[in-house]
Amino acid sequence: MRQQPVLEVRGIRKEFPGVVALDGVDFRLFPGEVHALMGENGAGKSTLIKVLTGVHPADGGEMVLAGERVRIAGPLQAQQAGISTVYQEVNLCPNLSVAENIFIGREPRRLGLIAWAEMRRRAAELVRTLDLDIDVSAPLDSYSIAVQQLVAIVRAVDVSAKVLILDEPTSSLDRDEVSQLFAVMRRLRDQGVAILFVSHFLDQIYEICDRMTVLRNGRLEGEYLTSELNQVDLVSRMIGSELAGLDQLAGGQRGERSVPAAGPAFLEAEGLARRGAVEPYDLAIRPGEVIGLAGLLGSGRTEAARLLFGADHKDGGAVRINGTEADLRTPRDAIAHGIAFCSENRKTEGLVGELTVRENIVLALQAARGWTRPLSRTVQDALAERWIRTLDIRPGDPEALVRNLSGGNQQKVLLARWLITDPKLLILDEPTRGIDIGAKAEIQKLVADLAEKGMAVLFISAELEEVLRLSHRVGVLRDRRMVAQLRNDGALTPERVLATIASGAEQ
Repeated sequence: MRQQPVLEVRGIRKEFPGVVALDGVDFRLFPGEVHALMGENGAGKSTLIKVLTGVHPADGGEMVLAGERVRIAGPLQAQQAGISTVYQEVNLCPNLSVAENIFIGREPRRLGLIAWAEMRRRAAELVRTLDLDIDVSAPLDSYSIAVQQLVAIVRAVDVSAKVLILDEPTSSLDRDEVSQLFAVMRRLRDQGVAILFVSHFLDQIYEICDRMTVLRNGRLEGEYLTSELNQVDLVSRMIGSELAGLDQLAGGQRGERSVPAAGPAFLEAEGLARRGAVEPYDLAIRPGEVIGLAGLLGSGRTEAARLLFGADHKDGGAVRINGTEADLRTPRDAIAHGIAFCSENRKTEGLVGELTVRENIVLALQAARGWTRPLSRTVQDALAERWIRTLDIRPGDPEALVRNLSGGNQQKVLLARWLITDPKLLILDEPTRGIDIGAKAEIQKLVADLAEKGMAVLFISAELEEVLRLSHRVGVLRDRRMVAQLRNDGALTPERVLATIASGAEQ
């Protein structure tokens, strides 16, 4: 008799204002398997998990759990139905004991009082069933993040979970801790629990998962047995580019244009690293050179860039500016050395929606000057008008609230903010994500023009076509490591970059 899914959704649709996040997605999860949910940023993974756990109600489709149609109205109902979730950030109480965290809200009682001895005894039995050797009476925060993750899993399983969703549980773990987590996952799988595993680490997916579902742009791309889909094909399906037949890039590759003259680097990173974010890497960027960073979401692209801008503190390595070591402890230090950074999260880390276009444009320059030396309104007006005209920001009203602009025009405002500081190195993290084709072409042309005029650019994009079109060299990252730096001499193909991402070595 064919095994039936423990959880199945059919034709699930979820819309937000102006966005279809899930468009008729089918998904099924079988008991006794580890199932990977794969897809790039914006593919719909998080939305699907939130629909499964009742955080977001579906706008269409149906959910079947253990053979019965269900409608999950919230996370508590999902848990009562047997769907438990453990998130990347452990949402337990670190000041309480392990036993208290496992049974919080469900404490065994006698005569109306908590039965402490029974709770500790039952907690000890539970952790032993997963082969964990920990003192359940000790405070949770006395243990590592890895152990705290496992305690969260113990709690999730103890609420009679048929389905266990693990959302990026390995992002903060080292290799030994990942191995410990995987041992627990295998034990649960063998006990018949269905595990939905979300991770950006391809090696981990292929080590632990039996099956995978790939989403792309809110739609189901396909469901596969892990053993039947190699890593190169998986990357192709996630990105949406077939290795054998990608369209020729419009306008040619960057390598077919002018190449900056050989000379000393403006910035050199040597062994730059941050534990849990990106492993040691070397990178040199010369004036007039565009360096692209390619890799899947979670590969370490953004983390590598944030170290160069002082947004995150390094654990090791050094940065030299024009041959002299620079201590980039904060973004202000980086700005003082001529480095600018446009974050991928323009709404949360970039623009201030309640401020006007003018106020957003002058923000970085004012910060560099210090708040004791305010820019006059006359200077602000002149700068805003100049850059609105230069970048064709629409509407052209400097007093318009930036939150009311389109995505493409918001991105131009952010670019204007940094270009006004006359940077020597411009770091662009996903500058064209979520904007229309016309605005995307304008920003790509601007990047090429800035490089032609001598500015160094670090360009991060999930779209290989963009990276190849603009870059002179491409740094490829996978699983927080820079695995290759490929020269884009006109012969570099998307196929080769995809193969390098998939294999973790230069192809």
